[in-house]
Amino acid sequence: MYLVCADLEGVFVPEVWINVAEKTGIPELRLTTRDISDYDVLMKQRLKILEEKGLKLKDIQDVIATIKPLDGAVEFINWIRETTQLIVVSDTFSQFAEPLMKQLGRPTLFCHNLVIDENNNIIDYKLRQKDPKKKVVQALQSLQYKVIAFGDSYNDVTMLQQANKGILFRPPQNVIEEFPQLPVTNNYTELKALLETHLC
Repeated sequence: MYLVCADLEGVFVPEVWINVAEKTGIPELRLTTRDISDYDVLMKQRLKILEEKGLKLKDIQDVIATIKPLDGAVEFINWIRETTQLIVVSDTFSQFAEPLMKQLGRPTLFCHNLVIDENNNIIDYKLRQKDPKKKVVQALQSLQYKVIAFGDSYNDVTMLQQANKGILFRPPQNVIEEFPQLPVTNNYTELKALLETHLC
């Protein structure tokens, strides 16, 4: 039996940090895992900017409250869940994810946690574990499941490589060029066609 593991941002919902950058007018926050492959470097840079600009958790949550799923995302998720189990494996944080997951019908989510001080400042973050996306796939495979995984960024690559079938979904050109062995899909129709060869 196949299970599906999927990234969240850039796959089912827009990139949170890009939306925060646009709403706050801080262009440095536009950088994501599509641009920087080292997640720790990226997050430390974000935390530094938040501190410098005085942005608090609530400021980011207010932006997230305005974000809607990508066109067709809810229908695509429903199609997967009619066929098998879906696990969303994301480098987002539990303090960000609630309004997004509610709109997506609450699929299972594995993500990280932020460290918040008494003044609602984001002062650090805690990964669920090292290389968490790959570890989820390995754990499912150890239970004798086969895994199809898809995502769009550098931080998805080890998950895609570990999966029995890994697929890039609307990735940037730099990721396509660095990982030419991974098939590329550009919309839900193409992605569904690939998934159907294994799920149906």
